[in-house]
Formats: sequence, structure tokens, C-alpha cells
Amino acid sequence: MKLVYAGKTKDVYEKEDGNYLLKFKDDVTGENGVFDPGANTVGLKMEGAGLAGLRLTQYFYEKLNAMGVPTHYISADIDAGTMTVRPATAFGQGLEIVCRLRAVGSFYKRYAKYVEEGQLLPAFVEVTLKDDDRGDPPITEDCLDMLGILSKEEYRTLRDRTRQITEFVKNELATKGMELYDIKLEFGRVGEDGQIALIDEISGGSMRAFKDGKQVAPLDLEKLMLA
Repeated sequence: MKLVYAGKTKDVYEKEDGNYLLKFKDDVTGENGVFDPGANTVGLKMEGAGLAGLRLTQYFYEKLNAMGVPTHYISADIDAGTMTVRPATAFGQGLEIVCRLRAVGSFYKRYAKYVEEGQLLPAFVEVTLKDDDRGDPPITEDCLDMLGILSKEEYRTLRDRTRQITEFVKNELATKGMELYDIKLEFGRVGEDGQIALIDEISGGSMRAFKDGKQVAPLDLEKLMLA
């Protein structure tokens, strides 16, 4: 297989059949050794995080596929620590979508004059450009359309699917006594018709959840969900 991309938390390989293989790593995003799903740098290594992320991703993706939600997921090989996916085309040079249910993290840092920390939010969808050099700047619907990255109709589809998936994950976590505060998702165009589909992972490393007033670490989240 050909290594296509060495990412922060996963390596991507191209398979002979045209699909792709994602190899999960133990690296997680954060700053100064503190986990942060919204960070654009690797902050620390957690032994077992890659496998935990894959197990949880498999769990969520198989449920989403059964619901008819468009995704790039085909299968997972837990023993190998890999996931097979359909090829996807990025929007521009890549977008990250965060759905925020409470005012925490970078959202609170930016808007602390207007919100209380932990304040409930109405499934606020925030889109940022994947651009490490510029700190992953937020971008608006109008600007996405103006720059030819995403049409306004595509943006609405992406926003609605983000909220649908977030609601699903929120409800799944609630069955284990956890509350979802925010989640980072990625989408791409998949298939001949360029359908907007969920890509990448859905794991403890891509969300912020709390239980009994304390933030749940990525490894603990996987253990609680799949226990």
C-alpha cells in the first residue's frame, strides 16, 4: 500500500482496490500536555488511544450507516488497528466542523464577554479551515461560498448533517450517563455524485464529554461507551 498522508492522529494509505486504509495512532490533540479536541497540534500521546478511538469509531459508524446517514466507512480491523473507507474529496484544502452544545474551550475564550462558561448552546455549528499556519481560522457561510469552497446549499446540508450526527452521539453518550459538550466532525464528497458524507473518526479524541461534573478522558469514554 502507498502512504498518502501522515496525519496527527492517523496515517492514510491507498489500497490497490482504490479504497483507503486509516491507521490509528496513540497521539491526541491538545496543548502543553492537556487534551483538547479542538486543538490543531498533537499535545500528548496516550497509550491505547488509537485502538480505543478505532473501537468507538466503528461503533458509531456502523450505527450511522444503519440509519442511512452518508459516511465513508466500510469496515474496521480492530486487531490491525485500521479502518477501510471509501475515497473522499475534501472541501478546498480541508474543513473542520465543530458542533457546540455548551460554551467551553476556544468558544468560551473568544466570547467570554457574552457567555458564561458551560452555558448551554443551541447546537451551534462552527466551521474552520484546516490551516495550521493560521491557527485554523473560523469561516462563515458567505465566505465559503465566495471562495468557492462550499456553496450555500452544500453548507446547509453540512450544517444539518452535523446537527443530526451530534444529536445521535449526544443521545448515545446519555445512555451511559455522559453529557456531550462539543464534537469535532469532518465531511467530504464521496462517490460519483459527490455526496456530502461524514469522514474521519468519531472517538473520545474528537469530542468533549462530562460525567458527574468531570471531563471524561478519551480512553475512559471508550470504556464507558462499550462496557
